[in-house]
Amino acid sequence: MRSFVQELRRRNVFRAAAFYAASAWLVVQVAAQLFPLFHLPEWALRWIVVALVIGFPCAIVFAWLYEWTPAGLVREADVDRTRSVTRDTGRRLDRWIIATLAAAVVLLVADRFVLRKDADTVGDKSIAVLPFVNTSGDAGNEYFSDGLSEELISSLSRLGDLKVIGRTSSFQFKGRTEDSAEIGQKLGVVYLLEGSVRKSDDRVRIAAQLVKSADGTNVWSESYDRKVNDIFAVQAEIARVVADQLQVALLGKSANAAEVRPAAPRKDPSFEAYTAFLQGNAALLRHTSADMKKAMAYYEEAIRLEPDYAGAYAQLANAQVQMLTIFVSAPAEATDLIAKSRANAARALALDPELGTAHEAQGFIRQVIDFELVKADADYRRAAELAPQDAGAWLNLTVVNASLGRLEEAAEYGRRSITLDPLNSGYYVYVARTLMALGRYDETVDLLHKAIEFQPQAAQTHTELATVEILRGNYAVAAAEAKQETDPFWREYALALAEFANGDRAAADNALAALRAGYADSGAFQIALVYALRKEPDDVFVWLEHGLATRDPGVPTLLYAPFLGPYRSDPRFAALCAKLKLPAPTVADAKR
Repeated sequence: MRSFVQELRRRNVFRAAAFYAASAWLVVQVAAQLFPLFHLPEWALRWIVVALVIGFPCAIVFAWLYEWTPAGLVREADVDRTRSVTRDTGRRLDRWIIATLAAAVVLLVADRFVLRKDADTVGDKSIAVLPFVNTSGDAGNEYFSDGLSEELISSLSRLGDLKVIGRTSSFQFKGRTEDSAEIGQKLGVVYLLEGSVRKSDDRVRIAAQLVKSADGTNVWSESYDRKVNDIFAVQAEIARVVADQLQVALLGKSANAAEVRPAAPRKDPSFEAYTAFLQGNAALLRHTSADMKKAMAYYEEAIRLEPDYAGAYAQLANAQVQMLTIFVSAPAEATDLIAKSRANAARALALDPELGTAHEAQGFIRQVIDFELVKADADYRRAAELAPQDAGAWLNLTVVNASLGRLEEAAEYGRRSITLDPLNSGYYVYVARTLMALGRYDETVDLLHKAIEFQPQAAQTHTELATVEILRGNYAVAAAEAKQETDPFWREYALALAEFANGDRAAADNALAALRAGYADSGAFQIALVYALRKEPDDVFVWLEHGLATRDPGVPTLLYAPFLGPYRSDPRFAALCAKLKLPAPTVADAKR
């Protein structure tokens, strides 16, 4: 053993190992700093680390077998010991090791004390607009104060250098009493914009203040006492002043450099039309069939009062598609809603080509009605360009890119959407599906548990947990999760999966029969997935085709849906992909 160690030293194997390790460390340091700069995915960095680890034993073997001589690389066994230059090579390796370590240390110090400082500054460019308090003494004016907050979120979202938290997360704190530091920590922001709105007859009084979340320090505050018809000017002024303050403090720009296009249309609508628009938004957020119909009526009223109201057309199209995909089953009503949604989205874009919500509405139609995912992707990308801090645009990109098989890219978009709307439980569910398709089950479970923490009664979350536990082989856990599902449809689907995986065939058959009896037209895709788990391929494709015929929005997700992996080599699967204009399944898909 002693002679073996001496031979290792003589051949500079230890020095070669040290030089390789130092070089690998330097490469990883450089990659870790350059990858975010060029927006390269995290998985590429992981593969670099894996390749370097695999290369280490190869380098050791190479150092043992070869010697670097003045004539070049020569097998060590062929070198005359009397003419060996291993000692000189060792000294050169020592110098290279020192130089490489010095470079790595310099880079590390720069990262910690220079680059990280810059990163912290970037992290400071963050704000949440909290729901303005309605102090009118009339709960009926709540839509107005909420609407002002939403318009400010939308306006500030147009600043590409600023992280703006989405509505769902900001409105979690409506009526609550947490201090600014706790809110800032939960939302991951440095600044908060808060205020109050008092509306009385034809006048409105708005008080707004910008504070540092860490200690509540007031950065700026102002009060506005105006006629209600001046509300758009007030919104624009608040957004501009806040942008000015943040740009001066954080973005390194002069106070007159801020350019924030208001979220309201270029031509301000009448106050009456705007009021109807805000009432429509408030109704749409309640997500019931009755409220969807109310929302559509409000948007139609806004358009009647203001025929060129682009925002109202966009939201009306959005409401019509949501009504269609969630609540409508009658063919005649569905046909009418499809035609109207197309016309309204087109009208919104014609009136304002730079309205992000109009591009989102058109993308939504192309995604869930036309199954034109490539075109929907282009619409959502344009929406994200127009409002880069709009979490919804990034979530839409997550779903569409996952459906197109671009899972790593979809996961990156999903992480961005969560960063911008960190308390939105629905976002965690959508991103979890993508991670599940990537086989990252632990991360999937973590995200789903966060979703339950934020909204314990939300539909579908326990179903997704049951699914991932089946994939992990935890069948009893999956069955327990399925029984906790709060929505009747999703509970039957989860039970049909989990009870089958857990060995209770009778319970699984009952759940599947209930699915087929109650949801044949609205849940065809989920029924197909149940048959996929049961390994009944003919039924799988019968129900996938039925889902395609009934325009089931789940069908375009078949490239990353669970349990379909064994069927991706089936010619019928490729035929479905062709009908949906999806990429043909690959070998990697078939293994997933």
